[in-house]
Amino acid sequence: MTTARAMAASLLLVAGATTACGTSTPGPDAGGTTVQGTNDGSSTTATTATTGGRLVVTVTDGAGASPRRTTLACDPVGGDHPDAAAACAALAAASDGGRDPFAPTPADAVCTQLYGGPQTATVTGTWRGAPVDARFDRTNGCEISRWDALGALLGRGGA
Repeated sequence: MTTARAMAASLLLVAGATTACGTSTPGPDAGGTTVQGTNDGSSTTATTATTGGRLVVTVTDGAGASPRRTTLACDPVGGDHPDAAAACAALAAASDGGRDPFAPTPADAVCTQLYGGPQTATVTGTWRGAPVDARFDRTNGCEISRWDALGALLGRGGA
């Protein structure tokens, strides 16, 4: 049996065992599922990550500006973000192929020395079951690209 087939068979067995042995309810962060119950009648709880998350986004337009704080939930979409559906879609697109939309610019990246504006942002919370504590700014071409990839989440920046 190939490794891929063995992994698929294992996943099917785990999924079947979970269905047969317990109950499933939405997880505590709307981004996972809590599975409870065992074959022997005892109880256990485990949370698995899916596609959602809960984030707090704080954007400042520059020195002396008051920060704007919004909350965002995905899967299901919610929070007080002004365009939560678009922000969740941008996060999903930036996560395609297992990419981390909150990853910092690599230290050895060569970035153009363009200034994109004084805006800064922080994003904290969870995304797809992983903790998030990310910082964004528009101080060079690499950082502008990171910001623009999540423009629906952070807002459109500019000098």
